[in-house]
Amino acid sequence: MVDIKTRLRHLLAGSAFDCAVIVNSSSKDPNFLYFTDIEGGIFENDILVLSRDRATLITSALEYGIASESAGPGLEVIMADTADKTRKELKSLLKGKAVGFNGSFMPFGYYSFIKKYGAPKRMVDATAKFGEAREIKDDEEIGRIRHAIRITKKSLDQVQDYFKDGIKEAQLAARFDYLMGENGAQGKAFDSIVSFGKNSALPHHMPDDTKLRPNEYILLDVGAKYRNYCADITRTFAFKPDRRSARYKRMERIYDTVKHAQEIGFKLLKDGADGSSAQRAVEDYIDHAAHGAYKGRFIHSLGHQIGIDVHDGIGMSRTQKILRSGMIVSDEPGIYIEGFGGVRIEDDVLITKSGAKML
Repeated sequence: MVDIKTRLRHLLAGSAFDCAVIVNSSSKDPNFLYFTDIEGGIFENDILVLSRDRATLITSALEYGIASESAGPGLEVIMADTADKTRKELKSLLKGKAVGFNGSFMPFGYYSFIKKYGAPKRMVDATAKFGEAREIKDDEEIGRIRHAIRITKKSLDQVQDYFKDGIKEAQLAARFDYLMGENGAQGKAFDSIVSFGKNSALPHHMPDDTKLRPNEYILLDVGAKYRNYCADITRTFAFKPDRRSARYKRMERIYDTVKHAQEIGFKLLKDGADGSSAQRAVEDYIDHAAHGAYKGRFIHSLGHQIGIDVHDGIGMSRTQKILRSGMIVSDEPGIYIEGFGGVRIEDDVLITKSGAKML
């Protein structure tokens, strides 16, 4: 069971605010999920107030039943069936206090509503503090992410049965999403990326009507969601390779380079290290591999944190972000050659005192 009170203490310790407020829009603020651990419902426009001793959810009659059934220790649920009731509850919880809010999510209209009817002393952008609070995963979170990864990897094994001449990227993506659901996923962590041939040189290519042909790459960047938590795995395959062809030999060299680059990154991802050092080491290896043939072809970060969001917490690789035991991050180098194709290999790893642990 999630320990909401411990999460509240982590958020508010050393903060510049007395309490914090989260307001969902048409989608849920990830912090709403983190501090309630509610897995169902929509909770559109609902308000969550986070104080040092409890989280208070102000919800409608529509969601009250789900919230009450799901509420664990530390979560209080209040039904506000009128606008006046919402305003009254909000004022009782926020009046005269310094109130933190998620500036990366809360629209201005909601901000204005909180400021007007909650009557806080001041509003404080707590975006970074929310990110920091979610960085270190507890055993429950690690277990859920591990399960999401198992679902994703099982689906990747099964989807290879559908690698057929002429299948379209969009068809394979639909098949993969179906397999994830069959294997127990509770949604997708993000829209599945499936790319064939030269499209694999585009890291965020969305699947279209491109057909699969022999002696080409198949790249799948995919992730299941399980009990609010995400996986993020990338695999690159060679379809019906012509092993004697110059094209395949080039494909193989690129793949082997990326695989070794991932191993370099893996060894450097450990407690106390900074993500930018691993980034530089992997970039340096790729830039000098094959007599510089791939220089500048690794065009994104080595990794990012993973949790409720597939890009969770604060960025890892291109800043001096110190890694700490309990973080879960991706290790995903790639080489992308326009007009030819690209390779990315991605796994999710747990940072520990003794180094990285593959999940």
